[in-house]
Amino acid sequence: MQSKHLWVLLMLVWFAAPATAQDSDKPFAEAQIVLQLSDRDPEVQARVINVANNLVKHYGGPDFVDIEIVAFGPGLSLLFPDNPQRERIANLVASGVRFVGCMNTAASIEHATGKRPDLIPETIPVQTGVAHIVERVSQGFVLVHP
Repeated sequence: MQSKHLWVLLMLVWFAAPATAQDSDKPFAEAQIVLQLSDRDPEVQARVINVANNLVKHYGGPDFVDIEIVAFGPGLSLLFPDNPQRERIANLVASGVRFVGCMNTAASIEHATGKRPDLIPETIPVQTGVAHIVERVSQGFVLVHP
């Protein structure tokens, strides 16, 4: 009878365990990486895109690396529809790279300008970009700030 209780307890722990980086839609990913972008400079934004492309190539394709680019503060401008990196972003999205945008930053821009910024449709909104990075790191993602 005790072994039955132990089995039930183990099952409860298994199903209640928090999601980890391994629970992504890329089960064969060798690495989980979050790229931080908090800079408006077009050269820095291009560098982040380059790093993401290089990581996809390094790991042998999009199935073998799980990448998120988290844009907050001035870096949110990467996700504006008129950003010159738009086509490269679309190519990365097609490779499974996720683009995460900070809604606190969007709200700050709206407060300052009276207009909420438009973001590309591929943007995954999160309330707080930095908190999202902290959560991803606790899930096993490696933080890179190119």
